[in-house]
Amino acid sequence: MLHRPSLRLLPLLTLFLAVQPVQAELRSLEIIKREPFAGGMAFGEVGPYEKIVAIGKFAVDPKHTRNSAIIDLALAPTNGDGKVEFEADVFILMPKDPAKGNRALLYEVNNRGNKNMVRFFNQGGGGNDPTNAADAGDGFLMRRGYTLVWCGWIGELLPGGNRMLLKAPVAIEKGKPITGPVRYEFVPDQAAESISLAGPRGNHGSYSPTKTGEAEGTLTWRKLEGDERIPIPRAQWSLERSPVGKVENGVGPTLPEIKLRLSGGFRLGYIYELICEAEGPIVQGLGYAAVRDLVSFLRYDTSAKNPCRNAEGQPVITRAHAFGISQSGRFLRNYLYLGFNADEANRKVFDGLIPHVAGGGLGFFNHRFAQPTRHNAQHEAHLYPIDYFPFTYGETTDPFTKKTDGILRRTLSDNAKLMPKVMHTQSSSEYWNRSGSLVHTTPLGTKDVDIPDEVRIYTFGGTQHGPAADPPGRGNADNLLNPGDFRPQMRALLDALDLWVKDGTAPPPSVYPRIEQGTLVHWRQPSTGFPALPGVRYPEVIQRPPSLDFGPDFDSKGIISNEPPKSRGEFTVLVPKSGPDGNDLGCLSPIEVAVPVATHTGWNLRRRDVGAEGQLAALMGSYFPLPKTKAERQKSGDPRDSIEERYASFDEYQKRFAAACEDQVKRRYLLKEDADRFIKSRDKYRDLFPNANK
Repeated sequence: MLHRPSLRLLPLLTLFLAVQPVQAELRSLEIIKREPFAGGMAFGEVGPYEKIVAIGKFAVDPKHTRNSAIIDLALAPTNGDGKVEFEADVFILMPKDPAKGNRALLYEVNNRGNKNMVRFFNQGGGGNDPTNAADAGDGFLMRRGYTLVWCGWIGELLPGGNRMLLKAPVAIEKGKPITGPVRYEFVPDQAAESISLAGPRGNHGSYSPTKTGEAEGTLTWRKLEGDERIPIPRAQWSLERSPVGKVENGVGPTLPEIKLRLSGGFRLGYIYELICEAEGPIVQGLGYAAVRDLVSFLRYDTSAKNPCRNAEGQPVITRAHAFGISQSGRFLRNYLYLGFNADEANRKVFDGLIPHVAGGGLGFFNHRFAQPTRHNAQHEAHLYPIDYFPFTYGETTDPFTKKTDGILRRTLSDNAKLMPKVMHTQSSSEYWNRSGSLVHTTPLGTKDVDIPDEVRIYTFGGTQHGPAADPPGRGNADNLLNPGDFRPQMRALLDALDLWVKDGTAPPPSVYPRIEQGTLVHWRQPSTGFPALPGVRYPEVIQRPPSLDFGPDFDSKGIISNEPPKSRGEFTVLVPKSGPDGNDLGCLSPIEVAVPVATHTGWNLRRRDVGAEGQLAALMGSYFPLPKTKAERQKSGDPRDSIEERYASFDEYQKRFAAACEDQVKRRYLLKEDADRFIKSRDKYRDLFPNANK
């Protein structure tokens, strides 16, 4: 293992006693609804849960050092106490008797306002307003006694669908609206004459172009990222604004929805880009303060306002973890990088973090005119400030700017006692689409880097960003989507993280492909050794993040002056090497990938009829079933062993599958309950075996 010596964190109790009792800057938690969850059903010894819907009202001191990283906070309006006020939606699922819980809080950074962790960990259920027994799935998180917490952190979202919103103030300079260049990019996948400036994502507001910006803004289109931008005449496009509405029983929106209408409509797969002067940047970095101060309040506040107290009035939460998927995982990396894991009273907020499928990215979360739900991809949204240095948790040096930095640098230099345990988890797709290799290599991909002792990295081989349905469809991609499922391993890793924090029990070792072991290689087919499958196109492109120059004030003040940004060069990404059947090597593979009936990849390509043919289908993987028989394999020219040649019988397949499950259970990468469920589920594949009755 490549690990540094332990950071030797002090116990949480020592840290708690070392500071004076100070309330978190959550001024009030206005409860809108408090009711039994799942009809009052009991979850084992933990008993029933209750659901709390509330609005958190916050106030932070713009002069406090713990808030100094928030861009434009000094330009936000203040109250009579000199503090900046803002609001966020809050949602809590907690044991009805807090004393019966496991004393651990699990916070999910919602993804674009949506709650995912109940569905993710509970093998079903979920929804954006979990209420009834069906929403609880198999009750995994509840049976363990977690207090589950969410709050709004994104200021550009529109209300609806029970999305969670942040209402942040607008920065103003010398009494006047702040203006600046803003770039809106989108790639249509469906025919339309108008499209949101926020792109086909929908449910998002946008900064309003000024009169000058609307009159003089430039709209261009191009087929591929590297192509020349072709201007679209101003007479052919217009903007349509929708007013910012009011919301009952929740936080209202901050930005209006703005749509771009184009004469003749938009071409599928083409990159459209509007660059214009806009006004009214919100202080989006307050999303970090909302998360920090809500969790700190639930951990430490002794007043009656805190619902997480026992009968004696003492807080019941002794440890807190955060989980985030994709954009939300990048939020956690950025949260740690900016040093937010301490409240204004210097108390630790999170003890454990799981940034999931975040790849090597940070985010457009804390900048002037931030657009937090933007991402980087190979074909689309390539030039937003998402995948930028530093990528690694330990320190490396940027070859373009010569800057030395790391995700943990600010936290460790500030106070090592504030350092949480980190489990960085990612799919194979992150290596193709989200710069995943840069998490554990040097920026030019020349060697593996040391992983700090308080960090683990787990790569789930043969998986895509989010598991596809089984049986899979195609979406907008060439090949069947990849149903390889890492969620069972994630349940085991969550258990391991909690134990790591609770009593110091070391988690399972990191598993990820490495240069020194020959399992992390150049992405071209001769290097990966991916087999030449009949009728299958191997990718000729990959997402390589550029080192971008956004202007002289970007790093220090979060202000972008160069749009589009200028590229200094590209960082180097690598991918897992393929085994003989095309499945990834050097990874923690789901059992269905380790004992395969198909080839699972982290890449897929766009179909011709959705435009940009041959470019990566963002975040999608592929699923190529193995030939059933030797005769079928020989007829098609498939180089992979058929199911018939690979397994003597269906019973042998079952035995090998069960053995792989037992091995992962022994090594703590899989829970016994999930292994048993997996083994029973294999019978659905019996028809794939021509010799199933032998």
